[in-house]
Amino acid sequence: MSDTALDITGWTCPAPLRDRPRVVMGHGGGGALSAELVQHLFAPAFGGDVLAQLGDSAALTLGGVRLAFSTDSYVVRPLFFPGGSIGDLAVNGTVNDLAMSGAEAAYLSCGFILEEGVVPGDVVIVSGEIGLHGVAIMSVREGLEFGVDVQSDCAALGGLVRSMLAVTPDLHVLRDPTRGGLAASLNEIAAASGTGVVIHEGRVPVPAAVANACAILGLDPLYVANEGKLVAFVPREHADAVLDAMRAHPLGRRAAVIGEAVDAHPGLVVARTVLGGTRVVDLPIGEQLPRIC
Repeated sequence: MSDTALDITGWTCPAPLRDRPRVVMGHGGGGALSAELVQHLFAPAFGGDVLAQLGDSAALTLGGVRLAFSTDSYVVRPLFFPGGSIGDLAVNGTVNDLAMSGAEAAYLSCGFILEEGVVPGDVVIVSGEIGLHGVAIMSVREGLEFGVDVQSDCAALGGLVRSMLAVTPDLHVLRDPTRGGLAASLNEIAAASGTGVVIHEGRVPVPAAVANACAILGLDPLYVANEGKLVAFVPREHADAVLDAMRAHPLGRRAAVIGEAVDAHPGLVVARTVLGGTRVVDLPIGEQLPRIC
């Protein structure tokens, strides 16, 4: 390399790539990505002269009456801020869009963005024995034998969820721990909610075949994939009833309470070992096993 100092005063940060296969956060920022999303996805899909104008509201004539229509949804943190709240935004933002078309608001449309949320004190329930799918696929693909026939837990969970919702609709989070296993799902929930999660290793249902396979291969069952299990964060006052409902369903017979959400160490998952110690259950850097689901 040359010893000549680099002049970085004229450098600029390149624009993000715009050819994206899925929607990203930048598409909601009101900039070039937002405009391209509307122009190249929504406009061709829905078409029409009204949409092509790309105004703050759609001005159209129905039954001989000229109308303007606009709807929007809002997210903001904090919900209450100096000078207003998310409620003020929801009303004023849409009313102002109408005003830019010279219209006055006569009615309000209603849209909901329902936020996934965990509160400290929630009970963590897993619907049954973990790691079966990953070990079953691995044993067949790699020709491994563990002294017992391991069957995948692959199953549709809709009926189990309906049984849980029949007890209470107040289930704060449901997640199916597939790739990355239970550990990955718990870390995602902890990071998204800003709460800590504590699990008790001795309470996590790990079948003997999975435990033996993981011991032989140096794997952690918490990171092995599942395809017919769920993890639920449930308010403590409903936990016993939800657990009973799960155990009454064929796919939840081995359901167990394995931990709780806590105020401490926000965004971090820790496990209390059977020996009384504590270890961090981190998000896996990669996959322990080659792609199996």
